[in-house]
Amino acid sequence: MTAATMTAATLTAPTVADVHDRAAAEAIDPALACDAHMHIYDPAFLPQGAPALPVVGTVDDYCRIQPVIGTRRTVVVTPRNFGTDNRVTLAAIQALGSDHTRGVAVVRNDVTDAQLQALHDGGIRGIRFTLYTPEHAVVGFDMVEPLSQRVHDLGWHVQLHWTAEQIVEHQALLRRLPSAIVFDHLGRLPVDDGVNHPAFGIIRRQLDSGKAWLKLSGPYLDSRVGKAGGYDDTDAVARAWLDAAPDRLVWGSDWPHVTEPVKPDDASLAALLARWVPDRAQRRRILIDNPAALYGFRQG
Repeated sequence: MTAATMTAATLTAPTVADVHDRAAAEAIDPALACDAHMHIYDPAFLPQGAPALPVVGTVDDYCRIQPVIGTRRTVVVTPRNFGTDNRVTLAAIQALGSDHTRGVAVVRNDVTDAQLQALHDGGIRGIRFTLYTPEHAVVGFDMVEPLSQRVHDLGWHVQLHWTAEQIVEHQALLRRLPSAIVFDHLGRLPVDDGVNHPAFGIIRRQLDSGKAWLKLSGPYLDSRVGKAGGYDDTDAVARAWLDAAPDRLVWGSDWPHVTEPVKPDDASLAALLARWVPDRAQRRRILIDNPAALYGFRQG
């Protein structure tokens, strides 16, 4: 069986206690808790001529994961494999339920105002610039500022998957952006540098200004110890963000973990948040209150 034919449910089968029950016991209502970063890899929506998907992860597959991670609200992010074709995300929003699902799209400068409005009507609330490997990107750094200006009028944000070094290099650009900013995956700070990396201060100033948000997601992307070590070398960075800006953080599963040859256990990733955030009130803020404010969900 190849990676392209395995289902995401197979790749991420839970092996630890059900987080749904634990969340309920802790009075964190799963109906209001949000997975603020995941993807759908459905070949039915793959643009013609595009390479085969590295993994298949459909809406049905994700629905089997939701009770495991203890969330109902969802933010679907268009994967780079689909280019600027956001049909996969729009369809997922409808299938998962538009009342508790939002999306983040990928667009280029040639997107029309009418297309942006149609995306908004379909539940899109931000656009993503995945530039940590720019040679594989369908967007560019030159597009960030003009598109930030355009989506700001819709109340959207720009979501940035950049390396820490790219954040430092483009810090002047970040200061110019009119829209809200969302930094992906713990800011992609190298674990060896952690908060001593200059990107930490740059992101923190954006968070402190009330203009930016950061996702507690993708610990495996910069971890040196990996799954076997419980990603504990990312703890210091995660807790530094929690100390710095607890009102500007959201959590995401990054399902179906397409970057990882050995898929992490989804329940363990959800439980990692409890290790980072032992305080229940603060965890509720990250899972419910903050994503409601960022994505426009009904306040719990």
